[in-house]
Amino acid sequence: MVFKRRDKRPFWQAVRHFLWPRGGWGRAFHYVKHRVRRLPDSPERIARGIWAGLFTTFTPFYGLHFVVAGLMALIMRGNVLASLMATFFGNPLTYVPIGVVSLQTGHWLLGTRMREHEHTGFGQAFVNAGRDLSHNFFAMFDEQKADWSNLRIFYDDVFFPYMIGGILPGIVTASVGYYIALPLIRAYQKRRKGAIKAKFEALKAKAAAAKKKAEQMGD
Repeated sequence: MVFKRRDKRPFWQAVRHFLWPRGGWGRAFHYVKHRVRRLPDSPERIARGIWAGLFTTFTPFYGLHFVVAGLMALIMRGNVLASLMATFFGNPLTYVPIGVVSLQTGHWLLGTRMREHEHTGFGQAFVNAGRDLSHNFFAMFDEQKADWSNLRIFYDDVFFPYMIGGILPGIVTASVGYYIALPLIRAYQKRRKGAIKAKFEALKAKAAAAKKKAEQMGD
């Protein structure tokens, strides 16, 4: 295949690069920021896309953040690519604090109590839920017995409070990102247009000077 790696990375190396990319998360952040600023779209549409991407990172739909962000950007008439890039706000360094804040806020809004294990092992709860879901799916095709009790507990204790609790901090974070990004993108695009215009004028002046010199030599 054309895009297949020639040197297949071992599993441990793939996990290490996921947790800590080459050059660190700071370099990855600056790369994403650079790509977002250079998107060929209006600042308003790009900023709306950023809003959608940032908000999505506070939802419990792990593995589907790209899909959710893209759909939200389409509904908001934002830039889809900007929304996908903004989902990188959710990464192995931020997922735990995002999850803790969302769960605590959700239990507070629902009037329920947050269990002690949820703020330390909610990540494992998602893994266990995925494992149970996979088991129940394959149970439809063999003699295994499907058990939905653990998934029901996961939904009541983790998923639903996370989904409800992520709305408020998600809106706050996304709105802050929107109002920070909008003037920066406007200033960058204005400066870039000015630089392109100045370069064009310089080339135009150079061509005019070359033409004038050619005419003088012809005389």
